[in-house]
Amino acid sequence: MRRDPYLMAALASAALPGAEPTRVRLLDDDGADLDVALVEDDGGARHVISVPRSPAAGADLEREAAALGLLARLAEPALGVRLPFVVPAVAGWTPLPEGGRAVVTTWVPGDQVDVVGLRPGALTTSLARALAVVHALPAAAVDEAGLPVWSASEVRGRRLSELDRAASTGRVPTRLLARWEQGLEEVRWWRFSPVVVHGDLDGTRVLTDGLAVTGVTGWGSLSVGDPADDLGWLAAAAPTESLEAVLVEHAEARHEPVDPALAARARLAGEMALARYLLHGVALEDDAVLDDATAMLEDLDASLDDGDELER
Repeated sequence: MRRDPYLMAALASAALPGAEPTRVRLLDDDGADLDVALVEDDGGARHVISVPRSPAAGADLEREAAALGLLARLAEPALGVRLPFVVPAVAGWTPLPEGGRAVVTTWVPGDQVDVVGLRPGALTTSLARALAVVHALPAAAVDEAGLPVWSASEVRGRRLSELDRAASTGRVPTRLLARWEQGLEEVRWWRFSPVVVHGDLDGTRVLTDGLAVTGVTGWGSLSVGDPADDLGWLAAAAPTESLEAVLVEHAEARHEPVDPALAARARLAGEMALARYLLHGVALEDDAVLDDATAMLEDLDASLDDGDELER
């Protein structure tokens, strides 16, 4: 059962001593099994409070808090890392009677990216440069913060495991399973250099003023892994020319050649995000999520032409 606005306001007040909530608006949990609310206090400051509904959601929330703490430390003057966009900061927390804690973060304003309507231009350039900055963050710092560090072979192994578990549900179309398996068997695709990745980007988490990326949220999957994971949302929904523009500008910003398999792995990551959504429904035993994921997988399968290859 979702917590009501009054309880969310009380928890926010406990997490932020001295602040008096005056407005509370419940937000979509984005499938994360959280109660989330936007809270405005009597001084006009806005915060987001996140309260887990389960131990698993609590663990995810703790990982996000650790990631935000790491980003805050990297931004300290002594380390000199400058992100070209705003990220949430942990502003406070309060323990919950059932265990775990509610976490309050600063509100990051901005408009969500219209992925389908994205066109090459100022915004794709800003997006490519923003991704390049994330991918240049020090991997050692992620490791020291206790966040995941995956080698290229481990990334591929995780994808294979997801494929097997998704296949066992009987809900993934046969053609999609064969397509994904073929991509995972392309050994040359998986010879990449791991970098720091956000790990869970989509159009709701990349915020913009219309010309540039102004904020990025949802850092609970920060890790060292495949840069293609940060491009999967674009490969899944953005026009092909926009994805290509981001790939070229990303390589230029990173001062390195374009990874020849990056686009193919991004398309695979974008498609297999539906498999992870399906597995999320399995974990929650949520029939609505399972049916939604199944319908999306069937729509994807129907949209593919016989000659539509991941690598093109």
